[in-house]
Amino acid sequence: MITMKFGGTSVGDVPRLEEVVSIVKQFLKEQPVVVASAMGGLTNVLLETAQNAVQRKTELVQNTIQAMRDRHHHIALRMITDEARRSKLIQDQITSFEDLTQLYNGVSMLRELSSRSLDAIASFGELLSCRQIAAVFEENGIPAQFVDARTMIRTDDHYLEANVDFAYSNNAIAATLLPLIEKGIVPVVTGFVAGTEEGITTTLGRSGSDYTASIIGAALHCKEIWIWTDVDGVMTADPRIVPSAKVVSELTYKEAAEMSYFGAKVIHPKTMTPAIEKNIPIRIKNTFNPSHAGTVISHKASGENIPVKSVTSIDDLSIVEIEGNGMIGVPGISARIFSALAHKEINVMMISQASSEHNVCFIVPRKESQKALKALRAEFEFDMARKTIDDIIVTDNVSIVATVGEGMIGTKGIAGKTFTAVAGANVNIIAIAQGSSELNISFVVQQAEAKKAVLAVHNAFHQ
Repeated sequence: MITMKFGGTSVGDVPRLEEVVSIVKQFLKEQPVVVASAMGGLTNVLLETAQNAVQRKTELVQNTIQAMRDRHHHIALRMITDEARRSKLIQDQITSFEDLTQLYNGVSMLRELSSRSLDAIASFGELLSCRQIAAVFEENGIPAQFVDARTMIRTDDHYLEANVDFAYSNNAIAATLLPLIEKGIVPVVTGFVAGTEEGITTTLGRSGSDYTASIIGAALHCKEIWIWTDVDGVMTADPRIVPSAKVVSELTYKEAAEMSYFGAKVIHPKTMTPAIEKNIPIRIKNTFNPSHAGTVISHKASGENIPVKSVTSIDDLSIVEIEGNGMIGVPGISARIFSALAHKEINVMMISQASSEHNVCFIVPRKESQKALKALRAEFEFDMARKTIDDIIVTDNVSIVATVGEGMIGTKGIAGKTFTAVAGANVNIIAIAQGSSELNISFVVQQAEAKKAVLAVHNAFHQ
């Protein structure tokens, strides 16, 4: 068995759905389970329309619902010729949009949009998409059945990014899907959505459909988990920054997690967790170029002698600095800093501290920088009055650049080569961090210089 997940761009229109049919037909002997996202861009439209409903922009909401209905109706008319099958699909679509309209009306009436309501609204993209994919498969001679993941994947009620109850979900997935697979039926499972014990709709957060695929692949002990997307695989750098960037054929789970964290277009680290536990390889493939081998992510390190697999960057960050001579040798300063930030749920991307303890700096998303400043000024108000701490400074518009690769471990000269390349590009480094694992070297630069830094470091290791 294999799990095949198709993203929004892969199921977004008639030509793409025809390609999905062709791909699945090629691998029927592998006993595929298909997991799919909403049609490209639809989830954003659903959530934006929810905001419009809160503001009682009634005409705009109605027009958007009609546009979404027309988009799905077009697929039914173009791709389903069997009258009974087409009639059923269209009726399912009508029912779904009636339910969605009621949700929007409720939000508008109450002028309240809770996380629970957002999850319920967001779920319609996958429900509509997977019903039509199953119908399209049947139309093209592929035995298929729509499966609502809410009946199998149980979570808590942490809406927008729910936590999975794996003990229950693994059993439910096997009990639901194995009988279908044994009959030669391709299950078409809704990605992204799940449900609580009480049957309330939840969603799995960022890259939720990828996560669904990994959960299902692990529960069924699949041979591989395939993530079909719109690129040939994981690249050595963003090709928009580095035109010479190439596809990386193999990555370890650790490398992929680091690259994802530092901005590369890789699956979310949470997605890999079920696969790691069952030692199931994840393969990134391109629906626009299905013959390409893609990138395989597994426990096995690549045989290629490439110390730096990828150079990545994250923009829209801020650096927060806390400095003062009174901090030197005082226990508990760092604990207080990060406790204050954690209390406000501020995500710290990177930390750098001088050994003198005179200065501690860390990187946060720019949108959270003022919240971080306020939290720290409140925490250290007394210390600043006593001059134990001199100042807390925020500098916006910085980026983190990271070099990632398990081949860096124990290899001499990686840091030197990295910083020589950055200096050669005339880019100033603001802060540096390297974990003892030696899996990545991260440094902070002005956002305006990030692209130059990425290009210089990439060229140093991939010429």
